[in-house]
Amino acid sequence: MIIIQGMEGTPIRDEARVGTQRIEAGIHMADSKELLTKISDASTESEFFSPIPANYKKGKTRYVFVMGTVMSGLGKGIFSSCLAKLLQDKGLKVAPIKLEGYLNIDSGTLNPFRHGEVFVLDDGMETDMDLGTYERILDQDLSRANFATSGQIFNSVLNKERHGDYLGRDVQMIPHVTGEVKLRLRELAAETKADVVFVEIGGTVGDLENAYYIEAMRELAYEEGPGSSCFVALTYIMEPPALGEQKSKAAQLGIKQVMQLGIQPDIIVCRATNPVNDKARQKISVYSNVPFERVISLHDSASIYMIPSMLRDNGLDFEVLRLLKIEDRINLRHERKAWAKWCDFMDKIGNSKYEVTIGITGKYTSVRDSYASIINAIEHAGIALGCDAKLKWIETTSITDANVAKHLADVDGIIVPGGFGSRGTEGKIACIKYARENNLPYLGLCFGFQMAVLEFARDVCGLKNANSTELDSNTPEPVIDILPEQKKIEGLGGNMRLGGRDIKIQPQTLAWDLFGKKDTIRMRFRHRYEVDPRYIEVLQKNGLVFSGKAPDQPIMQILELPKHPFFMGTQAHPCLTSRPLRPQPMFVGLVAAAMRRHHLDGDLPNCIEAVKKVCAATEA
Repeated sequence: MIIIQGMEGTPIRDEARVGTQRIEAGIHMADSKELLTKISDASTESEFFSPIPANYKKGKTRYVFVMGTVMSGLGKGIFSSCLAKLLQDKGLKVAPIKLEGYLNIDSGTLNPFRHGEVFVLDDGMETDMDLGTYERILDQDLSRANFATSGQIFNSVLNKERHGDYLGRDVQMIPHVTGEVKLRLRELAAETKADVVFVEIGGTVGDLENAYYIEAMRELAYEEGPGSSCFVALTYIMEPPALGEQKSKAAQLGIKQVMQLGIQPDIIVCRATNPVNDKARQKISVYSNVPFERVISLHDSASIYMIPSMLRDNGLDFEVLRLLKIEDRINLRHERKAWAKWCDFMDKIGNSKYEVTIGITGKYTSVRDSYASIINAIEHAGIALGCDAKLKWIETTSITDANVAKHLADVDGIIVPGGFGSRGTEGKIACIKYARENNLPYLGLCFGFQMAVLEFARDVCGLKNANSTELDSNTPEPVIDILPEQKKIEGLGGNMRLGGRDIKIQPQTLAWDLFGKKDTIRMRFRHRYEVDPRYIEVLQKNGLVFSGKAPDQPIMQILELPKHPFFMGTQAHPCLTSRPLRPQPMFVGLVAAAMRRHHLDGDLPNCIEAVKKVCAATEA
């Protein structure tokens, strides 16, 4: 059955007319049968065009649209995820989606220096780092349905045009491209059965590439009807040191741009270094027609995990519920229980008894967002253990065996994170060698796993020319390589292994203990190169233990050194699945080992005991 949006949002059914129009457009009738199973398509006789998924129930889902003004980087993702958490705590089903203006199909090819880390979802989708914020705050695994780029939108529209789905109409930004955006949101709503979909538009209102997204939001709010949507504008209140007062003019002009696009904000959130004073809030309220109590100050906080409390104290959660007319859906008993757990977590922030310093040895250290998930995973582990885990950023390009001791003298543990290319590689290997020989707690992630294998092969196994074909395609000892049999097994050719994969854990190993003696765990991957199986025997013979492997393939996924206080590496990115209330075990183990090294306190739990303690607290 085809559903075509009629006047004032009323679905009308007209299979015969659509079939006739497809013939007139030169499309074979055989294709129309396939069309009947899809969403609605166009009519040449009406200007109303709004694709509706067959299983979509109008009125079930409400929408919160979050957009930025003045400047990017205001924390739209943090705000949106924290507000979504407050509604989630009330027993509502929430679903976030990030809309990006760039033409890339996904975020996989973006340079970390320009756009921060690439966050990988369990289904293999490479996304913007804000998806990581949503997963952590909401403790929810997301999918490719929660992320869209202009590249995806345009690609879908052009494919439909070639297939004849628009019935011979000239395909335009409005209504077809905006219709595709609305379709994505409604499909997400139908798929997740969400009470509220949170829509974050990347960049700012003034960006040319975001204009059609904002128009699509306006259309969707119009079609869904009064009480269906809430528009939130994030803005920035300047406080120039030379003036000594807060200035709201840039914020006023940014909000004016929103209103010129046909959108009346319901809530305005003012980002600033310090709490926004009433004078600035009053100016914005008068200028924007937004009630004063819905012009909110969101100033800098010691931790992003304090933001839900700030929003709650402002009563923003109930303002949104009233605007969306869904107060009757909330479960206050559920909220009391969920909020109590979050408060227990917040109480630990800034109240640490211990402290350690963890070195991040990489080549993107000048841009902290390149390692956002690692930073959060360390913070989660530190808070759970009552430890202030400070970070030291160590650029490895200039590190050698001769100066590595100087660079690592004041750290209690190190992480070698993922990366691509040869720059800084030998410096990373020098850091790994120092950690292995000096009992410095070590965690290698993805590329760090591969470099740990190379260091061990060279310095312990005597394979002096051991290398990766990524770094030297003609190496005589390709210990790390892309293997033909793996290409056949994975069917990926030269592409990366992406997304969540099961890992079989070897019993009686550190990994087995850290993960609660589970035979199989799941982590997320993003890599091309593997340990060549021809070298596994010699590596194991010399003491390297591969404690995690692919279930049915000769792919090594976790390594460890049994006699070392803590020396582990994984081909995965465990930081991607660390959550505030469920810290990732490998990071808890690293921080616990660093605590024992720094404080020389025999009463501190070892890495295994620490993970057990954290898991017990989480379950309670």
